[in-house]
Amino acid sequence: MAPKLPDSVEELRAAGNLSFRNGQFAEAATLYSRALRMLQAQGSSDPEKESVLYSNRAACHLKDGNCIDCIKDCTSALALVPFGMKPLLRRASAYEALEKYTLAYMDYLTVLQIDDRVTSALEGSSRMTRALMDSFGPEWRQKLPSIPLVPVSAQKRWECLPSGDCKETAKSKSKETTATKSRVPSAGDVERARVLKEEGNELVKKGNHKQAIEKYNESLWFSNLESATYSNRALCHLVLKQYKEAVKDCTEALRLDGKNVKAFYRRAQAYKALKDYKASFADINNLLQIEPRNGPAQKLRQEVNRSLN
Repeated sequence: MAPKLPDSVEELRAAGNLSFRNGQFAEAATLYSRALRMLQAQGSSDPEKESVLYSNRAACHLKDGNCIDCIKDCTSALALVPFGMKPLLRRASAYEALEKYTLAYMDYLTVLQIDDRVTSALEGSSRMTRALMDSFGPEWRQKLPSIPLVPVSAQKRWECLPSGDCKETAKSKSKETTATKSRVPSAGDVERARVLKEEGNELVKKGNHKQAIEKYNESLWFSNLESATYSNRALCHLVLKQYKEAVKDCTEALRLDGKNVKAFYRRAQAYKALKDYKASFADINNLLQIEPRNGPAQKLRQEVNRSLN
C-alpha cells in the first residue's frame, strides 16, 4: 500500500518538518505551501499557525539561496505575529546575503531587544557594524532609519515558546549566556567596547536613548566586564519606561561593582516605578552608606518613605 498522504494542516507541517530535517528543502517548501493554502481555505483565523508556516517556508528558501522569497515569507510571518525571533533572524540572514546591510542590521538589533543573548544576532550586528562603517564611514548611524522598539509584552511572549519548546529555549539561552560570560575579551575587544560605550554616552546626551541601547548592546558583546555600561544602559531603559530591564542591568552592574552608586540609584528608581517600595528603599539606604550626602538619593528616599507609609 502507498503511504497515506497528509490531509490536515498539522500533518502537512509535520511532513514538511521531516523533509527539512532530511535536507529536502524544496519538498519541505511544497508541503508548507500546501498547509498554508489549506489553512487559508478553512477561513478560520489562526495567525500564530500561519506565521509559523511562512517562517518555515522562509527557512527552506534561505537554505536554497532564494533570498528574495525568504524575505517575502518572513515579512508575511512578521505581519501576522510581530517580533517573531525566527523570521527576524532568517530575514536578517537573507538581507545580509543580498548585501542589504542596513536592513540586516535593523533585524539583528530588533532580535537583541527581545533577547540580548542570542549569539547569531550579536555576531550579525557586529558584522553589519563593520560593513556599514566601511560603506558610510564613522557617521553611518545617522543614515539608519529608526529601529522599532520591541514592547515588553513581545519580549515575554518569546520567553516560553509554544509546542513544548520552553525547555530547549532555556537550554539554548543558558548556553549562550555561558558562552558570552566565559569568553575572555582581548585587549582589542576591551578597547572596542570602550569606544562603543562612549558613543552610547554621546547618544544619551543627545536624547537618542534607543540608539544608545544599541551601542551599549554592541559594547557588551565585545566585553561584558564594565559595570558602567550596564548602569548606563539602565538609564536608557528608565527613560523608555522599561523598568524590569533597568532592574536587570543595575543588578548586573552591581555584581561587577558593588559600590556603583548610579546602579543603586537607578535600580531604586526602577523599583519605585514598579511599586516595589521596600526594594527601592533598601537600594537608597545602600547608596547613602556609600555617599551619605547624595542629594538626589535623599530626596528619593523621602518620596519612597511616603509611599511606604
